[in-house]
Amino acid sequence: MTMYRNAWLAGALLLAACAPSGNGSYQGWVEAEQVFVSPHEPGRIETIAVREGDTITVGMQLFTLDAELQQADLKQAEASITNARQAYERAQLLLKTSAGTQKAFEDAEATLRTAEARLNSSQTRLSRRKVSSPAAGVVQQVYFREGEMVPATRPVLALLPPENIKLRFFLPETMVPTIAIGDTVKVSCDGCAGDLTAKVSFISQTAEYTPPVIYSLEERSKLVFLVEARPEKPTAFRVGQPVSVNLVKK
Repeated sequence: MTMYRNAWLAGALLLAACAPSGNGSYQGWVEAEQVFVSPHEPGRIETIAVREGDTITVGMQLFTLDAELQQADLKQAEASITNARQAYERAQLLLKTSAGTQKAFEDAEATLRTAEARLNSSQTRLSRRKVSSPAAGVVQQVYFREGEMVPATRPVLALLPPENIKLRFFLPETMVPTIAIGDTVKVSCDGCAGDLTAKVSFISQTAEYTPPVIYSLEERSKLVFLVEARPEKPTAFRVGQPVSVNLVKK
C-alpha cells in the first residue's frame, strides 16, 4: 500500500500549525493510502471492466490479460498428469501381483505428485489472468488501456478504500499530553456537514519544525507533533482537502 501526498500543502500547514487559530482549531488536510492493483505476470490487457470514479466491491473483476500461454501450459499439465496417473496405477497393480518393485511404485507415485503440483500451478496462473478487486472502494486512476502491455507488478489501476482515508494535522508540544490514541476530534471544512468527527490513530514521537540544538523556552514553543485521525464518515472528505480540527475536552 502507497500514501498519496500533497507536499506543498503539507509544508504550508506545518508552518501554520505552530499555533492554533483564533477559535482553538488546528489546520490539517486529508490524505489517503491507495491500493495499487497489479498483475502477477506480464501480459497484454484484453479488457478493463472499470473506469475512474467507479465504486467497486470486493471480488469484482477489474481487468483481464491475454491467457494463450497459460492455457497451453494447462493443457500440457493435464496431459502429463493423465500419463502420470496411468503409470502410477500400473505400478500399483504390478506391486500387488509381485511383478513390480516397491521402488518403481514409489517413483511413479512421486511423478504423479509432481504432475499434480504442476497442474495446480497451471490452473492458478490461468485464473490470475482475470484480476479481481482486493478491496471495496472507488477507482482513482487507470494507468493502462486495452491492448497495452503491462509488466509484472506494475500497477494497472489505483483504488481508494474509504477506510484508508485519514486526516493529518500538527499539535504544539504543550497540547500533545491532552490527546491520546482513540480520542475523538471534531472536524470541519468548507462545504462539509457540521457533525464530522474522527478518531486519533497516530501521534508522532518525533518533533518537527525545530532546530537540532538544545531547546530554549522560546524554541520549545515552536515544537509540533504530527497527529493522524481516521474519520468516522470517510466519504465526506476528498483527498488533499484542507480541514480544521478541534480537540474534544475530556
